[in-house]
Amino acid sequence: MRPIRLLLADDHALVLQALRFALEPEPEIEIVGEARSGSEVLPRVGETEPDLILLDVRMPGLDGLQLLDRLGKQYPETKVVILSGAEEPELAAEALRRGARAFLGKGIDPAEVAPVLRQVFEGKVVSESFETAVGVSVRAAEEFGLTGREREILERVAMGRSNKQIAGEFWLSEQTIKYHLTNVYRKLGVSSRTEAARFAYDHGLAGNPWPADQNHHESPGVG
Repeated sequence: MRPIRLLLADDHALVLQALRFALEPEPEIEIVGEARSGSEVLPRVGETEPDLILLDVRMPGLDGLQLLDRLGKQYPETKVVILSGAEEPELAAEALRRGARAFLGKGIDPAEVAPVLRQVFEGKVVSESFETAVGVSVRAAEEFGLTGREREILERVAMGRSNKQIAGEFWLSEQTIKYHLTNVYRKLGVSSRTEAARFAYDHGLAGNPWPADQNHHESPGVG
């Protein structure tokens, strides 16, 4: 049996790196290409003829939902698994309604992605999977006295995102992000982004096992 031809589509280099690290050793999966923006996805599908696409729901250019509609019309045989960095059940339901075969939170262990892809390739529809990492993160946040928003921001810090990126994701100002991080640092007893990220991974607060880019953090402190 030939391997599953897989196209990866995500605008975050770290996520792509983690996916490749998890999936390249799998003999049943062949990564045939990558797309770093929504506008690249359809041309890449035409070039690489994948069986399956692992697609970030929030992509620059065309987003995942728009792409689901277009893929369904142009490449109906190509199956799509959606990745999301947020816990959004309504978005998951909408993605599945538009033809996605599975909806995975980025809190899923990368080692668990390959089994999902195999199930999808075999014709199964996998329900939304925000999995255990999110639940562990929520419980850990409560233990350390973090609010829901503080937990979400800490998760993004652990993923290596800058204040500007986090602010854009949540439609908040960078000053508000700094304010939340000041409270996070105080509650966790840390003084830098690197320490906060390490603390998050050590105590189950990261909400995901994707690697933070420790070489590209902002300077120590809140900002």
